[in-house]
Amino acid sequence: MKRLLAALFLFSVAATAHAEISQKFGTIEVHYNAITTDELVPEVARSYKIERSKTRGLLTMSVLKTNKVGAPTPIPAKISVYVTNMTRQLANVTMREVKEGTAIYYLGEFRVAAPDTLKFTATVEVPGETPHKMTFEQQFYR
Repeated sequence: MKRLLAALFLFSVAATAHAEISQKFGTIEVHYNAITTDELVPEVARSYKIERSKTRGLLTMSVLKTNKVGAPTPIPAKISVYVTNMTRQLANVTMREVKEGTAIYYLGEFRVAAPDTLKFTATVEVPGETPHKMTFEQQFYR
């Protein structure tokens, strides 16, 4: 399963030229990417129970913390996300946690009507830290 999620990330980056991006908050780093689900390899979509469609989007997030030797390590977090489109319609994105070995990912699905630019607002809560709020935008094309 870990290989399938890695394939999801690799495919989304290679096929669409969307780069996985991140924001850093001290020792915490949050990686994220948003794509339409039709870009997923069918096997990956099936294994994660994700419907492939040009009108559905997938938000992937992971939270890493720099450990004592300076290496980023996946950590669990509580992630709350909402998205707004260009007409300022608001929707919550329910994030679900996926654990595979030492990897921890968060997946959330949302509707998209391309062409549109969606603005994501996320709050990432890590135990022992002040919640981190972040925003990012993603353009979607036909």
